[in-house]
Amino acid sequence: MKNLFKTLVVFTAGINSLFGQLPEPGFVIDGNTAIVITDPQNDFLSPQGVAWGAVGESVKENNTIENLETIFKLGEKHDIPVFVSPHYYYEHDHQWKFEGTLEKLMHNISMFDRGDQLNVKGFEGSGADWLPRYKKYIKKDRVVVTSPHKVFGPESNDLALQLRKQKIDKVILAGMSGNLCAESHMRDLIEAGFEVAVVGDATASAKLPGLDGNQAAQTNYKMVSSKVFSTQELVKELGNHMMKK
Repeated sequence: MKNLFKTLVVFTAGINSLFGQLPEPGFVIDGNTAIVITDPQNDFLSPQGVAWGAVGESVKENNTIENLETIFKLGEKHDIPVFVSPHYYYEHDHQWKFEGTLEKLMHNISMFDRGDQLNVKGFEGSGADWLPRYKKYIKKDRVVVTSPHKVFGPESNDLALQLRKQKIDKVILAGMSGNLCAESHMRDLIEAGFEVAVVGDATASAKLPGLDGNQAAQTNYKMVSSKVFSTQELVKELGNHMMKK
């Protein structure tokens, strides 16, 4: 028993040491870098949104709304292309014969609902619409709004195509929600050969009894991406980048 205990202690110490020494690949911002923002929409970010009860605590803790606005401003100031990957559900999407847990919830609460692709009746100010304070940034010519993703990742939309067509191979990622759409975009973009950094406090996730989506997301950003910035670290990094030009 003593030998087993010693083995467990050594093993645990080794694991803690390993995680304490995780390498950081780093992320160099250059002319092939873009900003990608997922789901900057009312249903996630407005107190009137249908998901606010789940994500609101994390949004406030991370200062997500203000940090996302800062990132939109950084894109404009430093002439970094911005791509917005939204989440919309049309009437025909409600005919799906099966869903995962969160898909089912989103359908049940009419999250991100629109009539159809060509119908914008009732869209203005709806849960699927942009948070009002972001509209002036998203309407700029230099911002690309992709086709909608349908579950969590960009596999079903044209984000990768739009990035490739602009010769982008590096992505600074932020948006909602952290452990679902943002994390899924991170994973898929990395698998597709993009270099990805995440702005950890420009995301937020659901917190439910016994489940902390934000903690899960921040852990996975650290373990999977090339770099996790805070918003202020990104501001500083871009300031230094401009000075070097």
